[in-house]
Formats: sequence, C-alpha cells, structure tokens
Amino acid sequence: MMIYPIPLSPGDRVALVGPSGPVPPERVQPAVDAVKALGLVPVLFPSATAARGYLAGEDRQRAKDLTDAFLDDGIRGILCIRGGYGAQRMLPYFDPRAAVSHPKVFCGYSDITAIHTLLNQTGEGLVTFHTPMPSTEWYKGLDDYTLASLKNLLFDPWGEWTFPGSAPGTPAPEVIVPGKASGQLAGGNLSLVASSLGTFYEIDTRGRVLFLEDVDERPYRLDGMLTHLRNAGKLEQCAAILLGYFTNCTAEEPARSLTVREVIADVVEPVCRERGIPLVTGIPCGHSLPTASLPLGTEGIVSAGADGSFSLGYSRVIGEGSCTVSIEIDG
Repeated sequence: MMIYPIPLSPGDRVALVGPSGPVPPERVQPAVDAVKALGLVPVLFPSATAARGYLAGEDRQRAKDLTDAFLDDGIRGILCIRGGYGAQRMLPYFDPRAAVSHPKVFCGYSDITAIHTLLNQTGEGLVTFHTPMPSTEWYKGLDDYTLASLKNLLFDPWGEWTFPGSAPGTPAPEVIVPGKASGQLAGGNLSLVASSLGTFYEIDTRGRVLFLEDVDERPYRLDGMLTHLRNAGKLEQCAAILLGYFTNCTAEEPARSLTVREVIADVVEPVCRERGIPLVTGIPCGHSLPTASLPLGTEGIVSAGADGSFSLGYSRVIGEGSCTVSIEIDG
C-alpha cells in the first residue's frame, strides 16, 4: 500500500529546492512571492539559488538539500523550484528512505520525473505530485484551471482529489484504443523515463497506468524513445497508457518527417491494440498551460469509451473499504 502525504495547510513552511538546473536570478523572488500567494511560507534551500553551469550547484549539495528537506520536521512540503537537467546525476547521493520515513508533499515535473519514479518505487512507495513549478509557471501567474488542479492536490485530503477534465480552449483527450483498466499512476517526462532503462532507477511499468509527456523534441527523437520503451517490453506491461502534451515537438522540415500522432500510431498503438491496453492521447498535462496536476503513485482508474468518452479516477484502499473519485470527459 502506498504512503500518502499529509495535505498542506495555509501557513505551512515548504522547502524550495533545486535538484536540477539553476534558476535565473530574476525569477527567484517572483517564485517566492508566488508560493506566498498560496498562503504558504517558502524556505529557500541553498540549491534553489545556486548555479554551477547548467546545474543548481554540486550534485552532493542538491542531494543533501532534498534529504534535509525531508528530514526537517518543520518543513511540511517540498517544492522543486524548477526542472532543467541534473536530477539523475544527484540520485546516487540521495537516500530515498529519508522520504518514505518522513513522508510529505513533494512537487515538480519534467526533469523531476527521475525523483518521482524513485520515490514511488522505494519501499511501500510515496505518492508524489506532478505539478507546475514556482520559477517556471507559478511566478507568471496561473490560470484558473491550472491553479485549481494544483490546489486540489496540495490542500485537499486524498479522498477529494479529482482529475479536472478538459482544459478550457483545448481539445478533449482522444481515445485511440478503448478499454477499462486500473493501476498505479506512473511516469512523467518521456525523456527521463526512457533514459532510466538499464539503470538502478529504471521505471517499473508492470500493471501501471503510464503517463508520458515531453517538450522541444523532434518527432524522430520521440520515435526513438517510444521505440526504446517498446523494445524493452515496457509498453506491453502497462495497464493503460495516457499521453499528455508534446509541446513544440515539431520537425524542422515537416514534409520529411512523421508527425507526433503518426509516431504514436506506428509505435504505441499496435502494442495497445494487440494487448488490449487502453490508449488515450491529449491528456491536459505537460510543458504548457493550462495543465492538470497528477498524483503519481496513487491508484488510477481509466475508462476510455469507444464513443470517445474518457474518465480518470483515483482510488485508495482504507482498511476493508475504499474511496474513488473521478470526472467524465465527453469526447
């Protein structure tokens, strides 16, 4: 059974850490102000303002910050201030047992996928939140859809979590392979998921609802990463596959390239049809706004209808009972 973090409350102290890339100096204070606007008390750890080339300081310092934030009983939540690159480099210096022994809200996405996967798969597993980050989205001001979804995970008891449905002004998710399935919600950024293969930190997709998104990758690069997952047997092991936004993933010469949709049709769809794995694209989550926040590690319940209807519910067993919440999206 997964470990669920205690929800945050107004006035809680939250750590701002930088496990990956450095924050541009001019974004630090706006990021702090954005966190304060949610009623939280931000505490800047050294890595949140450090810089060493394309990294937010030395690997060991970034790992120490993350460890210290989990072990500090005065800190109620941990917000990764930005992504970029570097989380995988610091993993060998970070002991995830500090997190599962002192569970608390942990947020971030993109490069932070490496940490999500580790925490979700350590021991019983800690439920973590795939959310926007203070110095990449929050500081600009979040739209109502994105803010409501974020606050839903941060402040509401798990039994009240809901998938927020279609984002305003965006197409509804597309059901490619219909079906029903359930399993732990896993994944995040495709680049990080693919590069975990063959390492101690490799993602486990067995019986899981796999979510993937990415940004600024050419279609042939997405093809390579999805093919790598397919050839490693990771796709056929899934209970369901949900694909989010692939932002700015276009070819320099479109006439000489496949589209992202064609890549999915060639590489992912045949596996799903052969195995009866529900496949849905266009989930409103990724490197763009508006975007939904997702509780990775919780039980996801997918219903994808042949009529285009789609729902994602979250469930957790409590003793001999259970609670499930979901929202329908009509295609």
